[in-house]
Amino acid sequence: MKGKTIFRGIIPAVLLINSFVFSQESTGVIFGTVKDAVSMEPVIGANILVIDTKFGDATNTDGEFRIAGLNPGTYSIRISSVGYKTVVKTDLVVSLSKPLRLDVETTEVLVKLSDVTVTTDYFSQEPTDLISTASFNNEEIRRAPGGFEDVVRALSILPGVAQADAGRNDLIVRGGGPSENLYLLDGFPIPNINHFGNQGTAGGPISYINLDFVRSTTFSTGGFPVLYGDKLSSVLSIDLKKGRSDRLGGKATISATQFGLNLEGPIAENSNFIFSVRRSYLDLIFKAAGFAFVPEYYDILSKADFKWDNNNSFSFLFLGALDKVNFFNDTPEKRYDNSRTFGGDQTQYTSYIKYQHIFKNGFVDFILGRNSVKFQNGQRDTLGDPIYLNNSHEVENSLKSELIYKISTSSEINAGADFKYIDFNSQVLFPGFVTSFGDTLPINNYDYIKNYVKWGAYLNYNSMMIDNFTANLGVRADYFSAIDKKYYFSPRLSTSYNLDPISSFNFSTGIYYQSPSYIWLNGGMNDGLRDIEVKQYVLGYERMLREDIQLKAEVFQKNYSNYPASTLRPYLILANTGAGFSDDNFSSFALEPLVSKGKGISRGMELSIRKKLSDMPFYGIFSLTLSKAEFTPLDGLEKPGKYDQRVILNLSGGYKINAWWEASMKFRYSSGSPYTPFRAQGKQYSSEYNSLRLPANHSLDLRVDKRWNFSTWTLITYVDIQNVYNRKNITAVRWDPAKNYVDDSSSIGLLPSIGISAEF
Repeated sequence: MKGKTIFRGIIPAVLLINSFVFSQESTGVIFGTVKDAVSMEPVIGANILVIDTKFGDATNTDGEFRIAGLNPGTYSIRISSVGYKTVVKTDLVVSLSKPLRLDVETTEVLVKLSDVTVTTDYFSQEPTDLISTASFNNEEIRRAPGGFEDVVRALSILPGVAQADAGRNDLIVRGGGPSENLYLLDGFPIPNINHFGNQGTAGGPISYINLDFVRSTTFSTGGFPVLYGDKLSSVLSIDLKKGRSDRLGGKATISATQFGLNLEGPIAENSNFIFSVRRSYLDLIFKAAGFAFVPEYYDILSKADFKWDNNNSFSFLFLGALDKVNFFNDTPEKRYDNSRTFGGDQTQYTSYIKYQHIFKNGFVDFILGRNSVKFQNGQRDTLGDPIYLNNSHEVENSLKSELIYKISTSSEINAGADFKYIDFNSQVLFPGFVTSFGDTLPINNYDYIKNYVKWGAYLNYNSMMIDNFTANLGVRADYFSAIDKKYYFSPRLSTSYNLDPISSFNFSTGIYYQSPSYIWLNGGMNDGLRDIEVKQYVLGYERMLREDIQLKAEVFQKNYSNYPASTLRPYLILANTGAGFSDDNFSSFALEPLVSKGKGISRGMELSIRKKLSDMPFYGIFSLTLSKAEFTPLDGLEKPGKYDQRVILNLSGGYKINAWWEASMKFRYSSGSPYTPFRAQGKQYSSEYNSLRLPANHSLDLRVDKRWNFSTWTLITYVDIQNVYNRKNITAVRWDPAKNYVDDSSSIGLLPSIGISAEF
């Protein structure tokens, strides 16, 4: 009765707020810059038009523009200039609480008198990214249903991307493992951007990158150029916003998993900052519900940008995450549950100082940075005796430099180098372990301290749109001091041929290398490993069905070699690890002798259709992936990869009802992943390794967003319902020794959540 009374009281309050909101007469502002994407020089005299309005501006001598007088709402802007591609930026949310900053980069084109067709670029990309690439702005990620406003989760709808588990952020790209993905933050590599990340890989439950400060993301699922090294499958590049320059502002948020506070504003003339701190509240819910273990996390992001003059600028960033798992062993049931749970504390941070110098026809970046990840985790039995304990600290001290030089209107050179000095300290207690396959793993009790050196260098040449042909050719060299063969060279080639102004054929091939994870070296036992090698081939067709609708079809093949494989467990190759612990017999940590003799092949085809928000007020992505991934360990038997999902279908989209209301949905279907069955007494047999498949997974997520625009602040709310029809998807199979039966672990069913943010 009390709840009904409160609910009845909310309704008139909402109506009152609505009438107040719509009575406001204040207007919003869009401002920013337009620059050449290659040289970073300002584009002078570019025309900026807010589509379907009378508002616009032209850039000044510094490439700056400012458009005022806009009512709150979502807009699209067209940027055009003679000799440059016409670019459209969509999903620009204008509010009264803060000006909207928009920094645009555009590329030159060769103008011919015979050209009669002018196309608009809704789907911008870097000149070096010719294939298998998709970009998203902040709003496109924020409103993704079932995404928890998480940078990584929003990518799960793209072709070629599989999920290891619905509750995790492990990126499984074109048959590769979770360790094969590169994360870049403002161009600086980060080992893992997830809370409770797995050592030796790059997955975890939820990202610690605050989406509020993300300007855009670019995700490449293969065929990426030599600019990116030491990874095999994908590159996720995240670019952060700059802080507001007019006054101090901020945002308070409570969402499905956490609450937090943002601040941003000017420091002095031509300098600004962003800052956020967030804390999870799942521990409060778990503790109240009587769970045996309670996870909690914190994260912090701080960045400052300083513009010395038009040619010189500095940036400083600090990004940190603190993760903790508390175990409660006050009852026998909780002690048993905790004995089957891997957890502990984890502290990680990234910091860097970046200097950029712009000169005629190019620019150069220097980044001095540090990554630090400390693991204090493990697992104990019901008596409190250790099954596995690990106290490791991985530190990477880095120096990175990148140069882009524009040779002519149609060509550029990219060159760069990076150097890492690595401190690795690992204390492992693993007092003998018998796997479910009957293998006795060696006793690993060691205190291992080691220093390593890594470096890489690359040179890339890009020739753009000569007789409708674009070519991107590069070579890369990498070095890792910890292994026997220390030097590796990677040639790569990407090409694109325009059949006409709206369609093209694209092709990419190259060699990719990735060094073994530090924990895989196993106290020096596995120093004889080599870099993992992949030869990639990608062929694609792209066509614009409308200015705002893009069709892509691609086929790919990845040939793996030199993958670490266990000599003790001849059925095990580390491509099948990275997202499990004791249930996976601790295979992801490679606490056993390894040799680089595993191989594999992943191949498939992908189809995607993507529509951007435009004059037609809906948007969406349809993607279909048909693929097959198989790996061969030392027993010589080719088996399906652990993450081999043969069919993946995604449909995600939304409708912009008006300036204040928006509704969206996501449907996902994937065929079941392989698994090894359990027999009597929980035994598994290598002859049956990955011989069965889990049932197909599918779910539907719905979301509704509402904005309330006040004169000096904005209220943003949403309701997100995951798994609407309560499908109990089975994501893993494990043995329960207490009950002597197979436990089909299903994901959470129907899961409603809300989010509330106040931006000021």
